[in-house]
Amino acid sequence: MHYDQYEITPGDTALTFEFVSQGVKGDVEKLVVYSRIGLTGTFNMGFGNKIGSTEDFDDSTVTNNGDTQKVMATVAATLYPFTDRFPDAKVYFKGSTRARTRLYRIGISNNLELITLDFQIYGLNHGQWEKFVLGIDYEAFLVTRKKKMK
Repeated sequence: MHYDQYEITPGDTALTFEFVSQGVKGDVEKLVVYSRIGLTGTFNMGFGNKIGSTEDFDDSTVTNNGDTQKVMATVAATLYPFTDRFPDAKVYFKGSTRARTRLYRIGISNNLELITLDFQIYGLNHGQWEKFVLGIDYEAFLVTRKKKMK
């Protein structure tokens, strides 16, 4: 994404990343967690406000810290170190609400040209995965890192 980003700190495992949202509501610790899901090589990417000193997060809180674009860019930026470590991973994500999924779609749409330089992006449309197309109201998203040409 072509937005400012927060500094990302890898968590205790190769599957977590932390950063601090700084805005009108003060400093809010955020956590991005990649967790394996049933499908081989597929990970769910979740994020939200960090809960205490654990690797748990709350993805239902609306922070309203005035930095949505910067937070989204930071979460997206974690895909790079994650897929450096797991280059064949498929990363699944969707919002915790329909409105958040729409927000993700808008973010992807606004940055599609840049995203597709390094990633393939798919949308779940009526139960079927398809290459991401502008203007479609997807239910979820799947991202894979493009292979580097040697």
